[in-house]
Amino acid sequence: MIKSNFYTTLLKATLLWCCFFVLACENNYDEVQALGKKKVNVETAIEIESYLSQNGFVKAKLNAPLMLRYTQDTPRTIFPNGLHVNFYDSTTALQSELKAKYGQYLENESRVFLKDSVVAFSLKGDTLNCRELYWDQRKELFYTDKNVIIVKPNQKIYGKGLTADQSFKWLTVYTMYGFINIPDSSFLAQ
Repeated sequence: MIKSNFYTTLLKATLLWCCFFVLACENNYDEVQALGKKKVNVETAIEIESYLSQNGFVKAKLNAPLMLRYTQDTPRTIFPNGLHVNFYDSTTALQSELKAKYGQYLENESRVFLKDSVVAFSLKGDTLNCRELYWDQRKELFYTDKNVIIVKPNQKIYGKGLTADQSFKWLTVYTMYGFINIPDSSFLAQ
């Protein structure tokens, strides 16, 4: 009788422990689904100052308040809060400057996409304004198929589509809508 009572108590205790473990093992469906999903790797940096050099020469200096670098699938670097770039020649003399409110560098293509209030300045005093602009790092060219406004010291050009070298020594506007000649300031003073 004592043996039977002991086994019954042991069986009840074992069943109670099993029920405790079965009921304690609860999974949230969303958490289980999230385990199978890819995690996006994002590196974040603030107050960026970066230099691009080729063959031992500084070619460009980048400043940006925020940088997000994605390493998954298509590696890319995003500057969501804007950027400012200075371009230099082989003697590290400043050639041109560029500003935009958004930038994205596609590493595999060595190409930069800029948008939202893109402004580029040359040392000659030329200024390019457009909504979107690409920079091909390998070819050292800027290009766009969007509307552009080019302000030169004595002329303002309106057009669509552009290709230019990164120093703006030359540029080609594909469709010119018109231009305005700006009188020389010495002419106005007379």
